[in-house]
Parts: sequence; C-alpha cells; structure tokens
Amino acid sequence: MSNTVPTFAKQDGMKFFRTLNSKVNNYFKENNIEKTGNWKLYLKTIILFSIFITPYILIITLTNMPFWVFTLLSIVIGIGMAGIGMNVMHDGNHGSYSNKSWVNKFMGGTIYVLAGNVYNWQVQHNVLHHTYTNIPGHDEDLDAGRIIRFTKEAKWSYIHKFQHYYSVFLYGLLTFNWALTTDFKQMSQYLKRKLSYGEPKSSKILWTTLVITKTIYFSIWIAIPMIIGVSWWKVLFGFFVMHYTAGLILSIVFQLAHVIEETANPLPNEDGEMENTWAIHQLFTTANFAPKNFIVNWYTGGLNHQIEHHLFPNICHVHYNKISEFVKEAAKEANLPYYEYKSMRSAVIAHFKHLKDLGMKPELSA
Repeated sequence: MSNTVPTFAKQDGMKFFRTLNSKVNNYFKENNIEKTGNWKLYLKTIILFSIFITPYILIITLTNMPFWVFTLLSIVIGIGMAGIGMNVMHDGNHGSYSNKSWVNKFMGGTIYVLAGNVYNWQVQHNVLHHTYTNIPGHDEDLDAGRIIRFTKEAKWSYIHKFQHYYSVFLYGLLTFNWALTTDFKQMSQYLKRKLSYGEPKSSKILWTTLVITKTIYFSIWIAIPMIIGVSWWKVLFGFFVMHYTAGLILSIVFQLAHVIEETANPLPNEDGEMENTWAIHQLFTTANFAPKNFIVNWYTGGLNHQIEHHLFPNICHVHYNKISEFVKEAAKEANLPYYEYKSMRSAVIAHFKHLKDLGMKPELSA
C-alpha cells in the first residue's frame, strides 16, 4: 500500500453532489423519516441471527446427527454469518443501524462473532475502501497478493491466465483468513501507520481486545462442540464449511460492485491529485446489480445498491432503493455514469469475464 495519500478535486462545476445531497435530505425531512434503520431492519436482524444460531444449537445438542445433516447445518450457519455481516455488522459500523450510538457500537461489534475485528474492519472498509475506492495502492480490497490480478496496474504472471477459473475457489477463504491470520497482520500494519477511525484507542487495548475476542471465538466454535461430544474432525470440517460458505458469498458480493470492466481504477497525478471530486469518483468506480430483485436486496443488505452506499454510507441500506431514484436523476443531469447490471447473473458473468481479460492480456500490466 502506498503511503502518499491522494487528494480529491474540490471544485464540482456540475454541482452534482450538492444537488443530490439536497434532494436526499429533503426526502427524509419532508417525509419525517429517520436516515437510520427501522422495523424492517430489526426484524431482519432477528431472522438472520436465528439462521446463524439455531443450526449451532442443533449441532451441539444432537451430537449424533447424520453427516449430511451436519454439513447442511454448517452451510446454513455460513449463510446466516454472511447475512449478519452484510446487514447488521455493516450498518452498525457505519453508524447507520440506529440513531443511538451505543446500538450502532453493539451491532458493529457483531463482527466478533463472525471472526473479525472492529478496529481492522473500520480502518480497511470505512477509511481505506470508502475514501480511496478502487485506487490501486490505497484500496486494500484490490490487493489479493500475487494470486489474483484485480487491476491492470497489478503485476501480471502466467498463472493469471487461469484466474477466472480458480479465483472462485479462493474467494471462499475470506473469513477463514480473517479468523486465523488477516486480523493480526492488519492490526500490526495499521498501528504502524497510525490509522484509526473515530476515537483512537491505545495499541494495548486493541491488541488485548483482539486476543480475547479470538480466544472466545475459537472456544465457542471449536472447543465447546468438542467438549460436548462432537467428533474433532466434524468440528473442524464444519468450521471450514461454515467459513467457506460465508467467505464465498461475501467475496462475490464485494467483487461485483468494483471489479468489472466498466468500473475504473483511476490514479492520482504526479502531485497526488485525483481528477474528480470524491463523490464523482464513486460513480466511476462503483456499480450496482440486481436492483429490483427482492431477495438480493433483502439478503445483501443493500450492497447491491453499492453506488448509493458509497455516496451515503451513513444512511441505512433499507432506504437505498428509494434514494437510488435521486442518484440516477442527478447523474443523468450531470452527464455522469451510473453503472448498473439488471441481474446478479449478468454481474457475475461480467466480473469473471473481466478477470479473464486481466489474466489473458499481459500487455495490460504496468
């Protein structure tokens, strides 16, 4: 990651975001609606936690269940895990779940039961990804090491010719890596760079929190089932299946919004300046998918309305469908792009086609 922080243009001759922000604020004011969550989100939270917790209870109480049932329940836990991450944890850490800060903090803290860490997630997502979206060297979501090439700026190697085949198998390791290694590496790097989000905390508190929450996490998912009587190999297998399911879902949803042919990977000039303002930059680097699909809308926590989320991260996702009308209108008036795939299927095809193009064309390498 580069240490030189890019700066965005300050002048917007089209007044895109000023006009859009005014329309969105008027909508909430005129309709007397809170920008945070409502009963729809609260009900969804109960449903997702039920999907997440119920199979776990069944596994530790019915220890002699058939292996296929055990496997199926592990998959269901992973589905619930990803759902909580996209709907509850995500909005909580953006401060959009509730108008009460303690509720947001509590809901944001659900990342601990998903094997993650609040500090690391807020720095990587809220600071690096949301500020420097799709900028190589600054947005860590583009950094997959040497194994996957997400941008033309990344170094090309022969193995990338096959990345559109093998990448989907690696995507499932996302949260598994969170649990085992990523959080420790990120915390070390972020503290060295003195990165923070909100009120800074001492490194001792952060490291202590990380160690304690990891210990509790592995006790719940590994130690307790074994102590109760579930075979050790079943526990480890279920743990992997749970994480692989969640990681695959989360990775694919994340990639569809930013790693496709249409979305740009703009770089700053020699003075570290970006061509566009921050808001306009979001339009060039972000895409929506399946905006009219109820199931996708409900389950992904509005992350299929990624454009609206990037422009208004502090507004709860339950409102994205409505404010997307204002964003489309404002983008059209300012002659700016609004990338959108009508279905999830078309977005998935576009993503893997883009991976294939990046892998088959070494001449694109920087």
